Amino acid sequence: MDDALWAIGRGTGIAALVLFTVSVVLGIVTRSGRPLPGLPRFSITLVHRNVSLAATLFLLVHLVSLFFDPYAQLDLLDTVVPFFGSYRPFWQGLGTVGFDLVVVLVATGLLRGRLGPRTFKAIHWASYALWPIALAHAIGTGTNGTEGWFLALAAASVLVVVAACAWRLSARFIEFHSLRLGETS
Repeated sequence: MDDALWAIGRGTGIAALVLFTVSVVLGIVTRSGRPLPGLPRFSITLVHRNVSLAATLFLLVHLVSLFFDPYAQLDLLDTVVPFFGSYRPFWQGLGTVGFDLVVVLVATGLLRGRLGPRTFKAIHWASYALWPIALAHAIGTGTNGTEGWFLALAAASVLVVVAACAWRLSARFIEFHSLRLGETS
């Protein structure tokens, strides 16, 4: 059973990281208002939301399995207070910070209608901090964090996110708001 908990914890952590990577990229694409091949514009938002939900669920399974894994020895405090864990406290603390940011993002997502678009957007910018924190946590704490296949996966994730961010900051990026108003920039 211990091996199963370890494998579930490791696998769901990796899956969460991949899904959070896809979520960040889809969030950037969603902001542009442009369709992806085979998907209308409105579908990108739905896919982004569903991928984010799946990433969050994998993250929860990751945490719960590590609570019961005798090797990880996580406790409830480790999920709330960063940098106090017994195993690699700095890297585990990054995971705690990442989880805390996910909680904030989920809460603001659920309260989006009550917060208003400006507040939601300001808080949602935390996702740009969440992703590299989660990646650093995976490399520093993960059992496979320094293995070649995982570093290749991490490098591919970085490449995709950096390319999306570069496109987001480029002059070729046109926000959805501008598309609706018929403006160009």
